[in-house]
Amino acid sequence: MNISSIQSTNIELTDAIRSYVEQKVFLLEKLLTDFEASAKLTVEVGKTTQHHYKGEVFRAEMNLDIPGEFFRAEEIREDLYEAIDAAKDNLKRQLSDYKDRLTHQNQHIKRPGKE
Repeated sequence: MNISSIQSTNIELTDAIRSYVEQKVFLLEKLLTDFEASAKLTVEVGKTTQHHYKGEVFRAEMNLDIPGEFFRAEEIREDLYEAIDAAKDNLKRQLSDYKDRLTHQNQHIKRPGKE
């Protein structure tokens, strides 16, 4: 899978944040074995506002583009790392559902018809 960009909004993108995102995204690669070469992922992390310091102010957004499909996950949490984890889990669920749909469609097509 190709991480096309990791961007930050209203915060500094440190090496720790970058490596954490790369580590979490690596866990999604086993779901993308069929699309790994052509999959492009864009990640954006940041704060939703510059003047609030409490509450759900941290945001993580992941956009995954594979041929014929587009997946988007956005989460807002009190902690940046929680937001990244939640967005990764959301994207993982979407990918799992998509692969289940593909498997179900392929099984339906492969069944021999009644004669």
